[in-house]
Amino acid sequence: MKRRQFITLLGGAAATCPLAARAQQGDRVRRIGVLAADLAENDPTGIANVSAFTRAFQQLGWIDGRNVRIDVRWAASDIELMRRFAKELVDLQPDVIVSASTPGTAAVKRETRTIPVIFVVVSDPIGEGFTANHLSALAGTSVRSSSGSNPRPREERHHSRGATFPL
Repeated sequence: MKRRQFITLLGGAAATCPLAARAQQGDRVRRIGVLAADLAENDPTGIANVSAFTRAFQQLGWIDGRNVRIDVRWAASDIELMRRFAKELVDLQPDVIVSASTPGTAAVKRETRTIPVIFVVVSDPIGEGFTANHLSALAGTSVRSSSGSNPRPREERHHSRGATFPL
């Protein structure tokens, strides 16, 4: 996954899940499931992406192991692993699941209709049935997109609780 795609993923997560607003509230540990469908656990790009993801959440006040738990599953492009890990993540009952591929998102969507799913790197989210249209996030669905099909110019920025993410 390219850096821009990953940052877009993070921006989508921050935009659709107001975790930053809850970072200082209560003792409940929030949980984020991440399905790295196309990457292996020892992949340098994947390691860098997850590291950037956790650092960005730290900047928002979310510390992995303290007030948030980030569960990452690495499927290395193996469809059977994606399915198994999607079920594992859903069974953990996270507050949100992040997926970065079409097959990974399909696997997660098969397992849940209630846990919010944020996806990126999906070429045709409407055609795949992940969302009815680009406005579905406003209509109460559990699947959210921060895909490259965003109609807004790349130069636009999303500001979320002091953090800025390119869209």
